[in-house]
Amino acid sequence: MLLKGLKVVDFTAYIAGPGTAAILGDWGADVIKVERPEGDAMRHIFGDLKTDLGANPTFDVDNRGKRGMVLDITKPEGREALARLAGQADVFLTNVRPASLKKYGLDADSLRAANRRLVYAVITGYGLDGPDAHKPGFDVTAFWARAGVAAMTAPKGMDPFLLRSGVGDHTTSLATVSAILAALYERERTGEGRLVQTSLLATGVYVMSSDLAVQLKFGRLASARTRDNPINAIANLYKSADGRWFVHNPRGSGGGWQAFCQAAGRPELVDDPRFATGKARRENAKALTEEFDRAFAALPFDEIARRLDEADLVWAPVQTPADVAADPQVAAAGAFVEIEDGEGGTFRSIAAPARFPGADAERRPASPKLGEHTREVLAELGYGEAEVEAMLASGAAA
Repeated sequence: MLLKGLKVVDFTAYIAGPGTAAILGDWGADVIKVERPEGDAMRHIFGDLKTDLGANPTFDVDNRGKRGMVLDITKPEGREALARLAGQADVFLTNVRPASLKKYGLDADSLRAANRRLVYAVITGYGLDGPDAHKPGFDVTAFWARAGVAAMTAPKGMDPFLLRSGVGDHTTSLATVSAILAALYERERTGEGRLVQTSLLATGVYVMSSDLAVQLKFGRLASARTRDNPINAIANLYKSADGRWFVHNPRGSGGGWQAFCQAAGRPELVDDPRFATGKARRENAKALTEEFDRAFAALPFDEIARRLDEADLVWAPVQTPADVAADPQVAAAGAFVEIEDGEGGTFRSIAAPARFPGADAERRPASPKLGEHTREVLAELGYGEAEVEAMLASGAAA
């Protein structure tokens, strides 16, 4: 495994932080998840449902393969144990608000004073500086809403809508993994770790950077449009006779124009004066979309797919989650991983989006039960049996 021997303390909750640690764990790091006595809130994400699902795949995807322990940092013994753990670690990862960490002596300056090689990674909603740095943030607030993603995603005239769970969080996980690895690379040269930080806000801005770069340069940005009134009719979504949607993305603004008309069974559109030039097609994009709507609505999906593939056009089906789960190409791309269920079997979950042929793990251990490895980790830190029992009895550990 690529990161074998790397020790990561995961003092995070929810999604962005645990997701970061899970990726590092997938790549071979020894990840120790430290939770408060009440546990990570994501453990209870399905708690309000009427029916007990008997599983928590949302928690499992971000916490597989970790060892888990419980420490109460409001108690001196709990704080000391966490500090001792950080003193032996390569990476300390947290999304606890910095003011709280400083209060308990778990801030970057304090922990790095005791371990100069420590890479201290902090994830926040809005960053470490600025007038709103102290505010709490989730991906739907800091990433989706404040970073402008929601406004740029909703077509003009439509109400903004909420994003699916964890989109901004998991994007921030990827950003945080890259920041940690950069700091570890620097440590190889200098012998010292450093503070690294990521935020949901900055990640959201970066995700929309192609559009926001236009805003920064010209002071304005074209709105997203509805499907029936696009900027470019061949960069659009269409539905087949059997009700299946697909999307086509031209190479450049007009790449594949003639081939796309052929695929639609409407070669005469190429010579139609309304659509004869790129400029004309943009001016008449609504009418052209109507022509393609009628054309593709008369063809079965399999025939459309055959024609698009034969023309080597860039397209894809619009798949449902069930379609994705059954797609052999998704599996071949390495998007799934088997997780042990703790009972001798496995279940399928989502893999980190990078592959290392010859070094990929085919399966990962299950996510830890709350406090499952507390005794084990405390013993590794040098606590004697009597000390461990005293900490458990006092509630400093569980």
